[in-house]
Amino acid sequence: MARPAGEINAGSMADIAFLMLIFFLVTTTMNSDKGLARRLPPIPDAEQQQTDAKLNRRNVLAVFVNKQDRLLAGGQIMEVSALKEKVIDFVKNPDMSEKKDSTFAGFGTFPISKGVVSLQNERGTSYDMYIRVQNELVKAFNELRDDFSQAQFGKKYAGLPEEQQELVRKVYPQNISEAEPIEAGNKKK
Repeated sequence: MARPAGEINAGSMADIAFLMLIFFLVTTTMNSDKGLARRLPPIPDAEQQQTDAKLNRRNVLAVFVNKQDRLLAGGQIMEVSALKEKVIDFVKNPDMSEKKDSTFAGFGTFPISKGVVSLQNERGTSYDMYIRVQNELVKAFNELRDDFSQAQFGKKYAGLPEEQQELVRKVYPQNISEAEPIEAGNKKK
């Protein structure tokens, strides 16, 4: 006659499940959202703050995005795809933004734009539109830097040594000012 089957000891089953849970939590990687790659400028001294307050109106390219994701740049309604060219024209064109000649040791004298791109949006602006506008602004400065690097050094900006990259950053500083978002319906100050 056959013996009856014995019961399985399940006392350690909870321990095994707990160890497997810990193992999978430790070894699994989580995707994390990344923010915009922006570095804040250093805190200016008091003299610099006073100079910044006296910014000439023609040296500011105002970019505004409303809650319907419509873009207004320099007083003109435009598509996001046209923003890059508008910024490049603003920075390069002496009729739009003032230029100041600066001399760099070993490199010569270059005209540097005093222009600032001022970005403001309404609180209802979609995140997608906000990122698209930011990307176009960065593309404009990257293109300016690449063109200058090609003309001066025969290489793109990313391929230059740090000393030359610093010069290019000084000639084409990424002057983007971002104002605090405004509530929909409120007038800009």
